[in-house]
Amino acid sequence: MRSTHRIRPARVLPKRLLGSPLVTAVNKRVFPRVDMALQRITRGRLSLTRAVGMPLLLLETVGRRTGQARVTPLIYVTQGTDFFVVGSNWGQERQPGWVLNLLAKPEAVVLVRDTRVPVRARALDEAERAAVWPLLIEVWPVYDDYVERVHATSGREIMVFRLERS
Repeated sequence: MRSTHRIRPARVLPKRLLGSPLVTAVNKRVFPRVDMALQRITRGRLSLTRAVGMPLLLLETVGRRTGQARVTPLIYVTQGTDFFVVGSNWGQERQPGWVLNLLAKPEAVVLVRDTRVPVRARALDEAERAAVWPLLIEVWPVYDDYVERVHATSGREIMVFRLERS
């Protein structure tokens, strides 16, 4: 299994810094908001995430309680025509809202640049996750740190989803 992305952010910044609690705290609050605003203003042509060499998609889910559309920027990898995303929530104890939304209603939409792609989400089992994990780590090496942090604080599993075109 090969990734279509050859990004290695750890070559630019040390993994220890990328996964530090301070950088995570700033990133989870600031980076997504600024990136989303930039993408809205430029209609998806510009993204901070892509500017630093990482692939970014916008996942549009339906809120499980509100029924409202929710859009979340996520790093991803591809295999064939499918997208893979990680429910890391920046290494926090709780599952991200988008994961709970997909578990309640797996139909979603992926926006990549200016292309909308209807998808159906499926949580990977342990073997599938192990097979795709190296590709995900190649794009964002801090995922391993998030797994350790989450297991130490809450014991929750960080879920990985395959978003299959529907």
